[in-house]
Formats: sequence, structure tokens, C-alpha cells
Amino acid sequence: MYDSSAFVEKASVGVGLIGTGYVAKLRAEAFVHDERSHLLAFVGNTKEKTASLASDYQAEAMSSCQELLEREDIDLVVICNVNRDHGAIAKKALQAGKHVIVEYPLSLDVVEAEELVALAKAENKLLHVEHIELLGGLHLALKEYLPQLGGLFYVRYSTIKPEATAPRKWTFSHDLFGFPLIGALSRLQRFTDLFGEVTTVNCHQRFWETETEFYQSCFCISQLSFNSGLLAQVVYGKGETLWQAERKFEVHGENGGLIFDGDEGVLIENGKTTPIEVGTKRGLFVKDTNMVLDRLFNGTPLYVTPEASLYTLKVADAARQAAETGLTMYMGPVDNA
Repeated sequence: MYDSSAFVEKASVGVGLIGTGYVAKLRAEAFVHDERSHLLAFVGNTKEKTASLASDYQAEAMSSCQELLEREDIDLVVICNVNRDHGAIAKKALQAGKHVIVEYPLSLDVVEAEELVALAKAENKLLHVEHIELLGGLHLALKEYLPQLGGLFYVRYSTIKPEATAPRKWTFSHDLFGFPLIGALSRLQRFTDLFGEVTTVNCHQRFWETETEFYQSCFCISQLSFNSGLLAQVVYGKGETLWQAERKFEVHGENGGLIFDGDEGVLIENGKTTPIEVGTKRGLFVKDTNMVLDRLFNGTPLYVTPEASLYTLKVADAARQAAETGLTMYMGPVDNA
């Protein structure tokens, strides 16, 4: 576990950002508005976009990740590019003596992710895997009301996004995005954060594609059983062959149920339905960034550990194996050593 005592002499942390997309911009905004950080450099896939973004934030556009990692004034590297490259860049950053923020997933490969968690510990460097879904209004409402439901027995989480014309971008690429429930790890992270350890995993998936590099649609459904006896389903779909958008989370217990449909929620118990206010999703990357800086300077615990994200990655990888083999995958006991 990262020990912040070695960082106390720093007045501010030098930051390098890898990525130039939407999340990179949100991260940049958070860092430039916090006096504890100094945004120094960007690296991106295209020279023009990198230069433009760096200019917006009075930072330097650099030609490669290696060039950025060699800078001694950069203490913290933020990785927010395509999923495929997360693990390799995180490894190089940790080996270069940098603290690391990486957008989920930590890696598309479980073994590599395990090695990264161990490496961060060995180097006494902060490794934070972003999971802002755990900070949002839906998740906080779930935590608040779950105790009123009694014994939980079934939960379902469905996110379906139709696309009239699927974009030819990395989120529709097997190679760049990864297996759907690894690339969209937040769906399972909600489950493991709320309901604990998983016993068995089943999964089925289907893709529609007319070319090898990008697909037009995907649909994935996984069934989980938890050590508590809870049964769960997660449904993830996006693309051209889907016709009705859905973002729904429902939990059923012996004394009541919780239904969240979009941004609206209700608690149902004893024939009574009570509306639940769901807090905003705005500002979560700022909150996450501020919490990371609190961790670096003050040792304040973060809301999620890399070990917790790693465990969920193992569940997602079990879903991948189940989808590929048609077999039920059994999760081993968690090693808390």
C-alpha cells in the first residue's frame, strides 16, 4: 500500500496526461484548478490534436510516452487512452518512478494487472484505477437503501445504447476496447462493490460485423452467483442492431425492491412506492482527481483500491472465458494476504 510520507516535501505534483479525448480534457480541467498540481505535458495519437490541447492548458505537447516518462519534473502520469494500451503504459510509468492514475480497466490481461498491482507496492507508488461510477448518485442511493430490502436474492443491471450508424472508433474494436465486460468494467464493479465475492460466472455474447477492425453492434449478457446466494444479471449492448435505449438497475429483496430507470428511482415495499432522488453525475472526475491528490499529499484513503478493481477484472475475465467456452466458470477464494 502506498505510503504518502515520502511525498510530504512536495509543494505541488507535476502531471503528464496520456490521451486527448473527452476524459483527458476533464482531467486537465481538474488539475489546472487545483493548486496542488501543475499540468506539464500531453501525449496523444495525433500531433495536431495533442498540440491544440496542450496549447489550451499552457502545457507541452510531447511526441511519445517514453519522452514524457523521462521528464524528472513529472510525478504523476494519467492514462486515459485506448484500453489496449493501459497496462503497458502503466508498467513503464511505475518503472520510471511515477505515480499512476489509469481509467478502467487497469489492463485487458489479468496476469499483467496482477503484476502492476505488485509493482506499485514494491515501488511505493500510488496506482489508482478510476471507478467514478462508485461516486455517482445512483451508487450512493443504492448503498443508502439496500439495508431496507432484507435478504437480497436478485439483481439486474442493463445498459443498452442503440446507434443509428456505429462509429468507427476504438470503443467498437475488439483489439482496442477488449471483451465487452472488461472494457466496460464499471458494470461489474458496481456489483462487486455492493454485493461482495462471486462464486460462479456464465456469459454469452454476439457481435455483428462487416469488417475485421470494427464491429457495428455487440450484445453481451452475463449471469453471476454470489457467495451470499444472490443471483445477478448484467446486460451490455451497443450498436446498430439495438432499437431501444435502456439504463436500468433493479434489486429485489425479501422485504422490498429498488428500481432505477435512467435518473429516476423508486423504493417498493409493502405495496408502497416511494420516489428516490438520484444525485448528479456531474463533477465526478474532479472529485476523483481531488481525492487522488488528497491521497498523495495527506495519505487519505481512496474510495476504491487497485486490488478491488483487479478482483472485478478477474470476474470479467471469467465472463470472457465462459462466453468463449460455453462453460460455467468458478471463482476461487479471494487472497486477502
